[in-house]
Amino acid sequence: MNWFTRVRNSLGFGSEKNSTEKDLWVKCKSCQEMLFVQEYEDNLHVCPRCEHHGRISADQRLALLLDEGFELLPQPQVEEDPLKFKDSKKYTDRLKEARGKNPHDDAFSVGSGAIEGRPAVVGVQDFGFMGGSMGMAVGQAFCDGAQRALDRQCPYIVVTAAGGARMQEGILSLMQMPRATVMTRRLKAAGLPYIVVLTDPTTGGVTASYAMLGDIHIAEPGALIGFAGQRVIQDTIREQLPEGFQRAEYLHKHGMVDMVVHRKELKETLSSVIDYLQPKAAA
Repeated sequence: MNWFTRVRNSLGFGSEKNSTEKDLWVKCKSCQEMLFVQEYEDNLHVCPRCEHHGRISADQRLALLLDEGFELLPQPQVEEDPLKFKDSKKYTDRLKEARGKNPHDDAFSVGSGAIEGRPAVVGVQDFGFMGGSMGMAVGQAFCDGAQRALDRQCPYIVVTAAGGARMQEGILSLMQMPRATVMTRRLKAAGLPYIVVLTDPTTGGVTASYAMLGDIHIAEPGALIGFAGQRVIQDTIREQLPEGFQRAEYLHKHGMVDMVVHRKELKETLSSVIDYLQPKAAA
């Protein structure tokens, strides 16, 4: 290392350059275009070139959908490692690592407030927390959100994004599927709308339970939605699947999704759907 390199590194020029480049640019995962981060964020994490909808956090989603001043429900307290699971890492270590990268203790957050003045409870699954996987904490948070909607007599909106059940919790994770299903039935019995917003990706046990039990299913453009992966299905049925299989537009065309809505129009659409589904008081 010569004297010039030592001086440059001691002054932090090299790290500043790398940090600046990282902070200013982001590459679209679809069209591979380099975008200004500020432009990308101002466009709600949607690529202005190809309209690819990037993944966003639970806090960003809640701020996008709910009016200002909403209440964030506390994260439920559950037994964290009931099976003492260990693969290449201990489950407790994986949880600690995920919590170090996220503001919340698990993958499902619930906000109680209003959408364009209409009372609503919104539950959001965050793919950034262990792939949005469904464990006991996620199941309990979903049920807590449904109960808050029952208490407030208002719609329950759930935004899904998950790789499926959380394998480290085994059968206890799978038991969240019927628990969530029971809560959706209680909402139906009370005459309260249950609306699902499907985002990229929504797969596995989440798709097999509460993600497909809504009164209305809305999907973001290009979202991957399915149970098993495309390769697994092809190998099982020995057939070549059509182009765009398991994408939002394909499912909309074949009747599994009610509408595909751009992210910037999602709040307004939900407001209209709530007006349509919410029971009206007798004159």
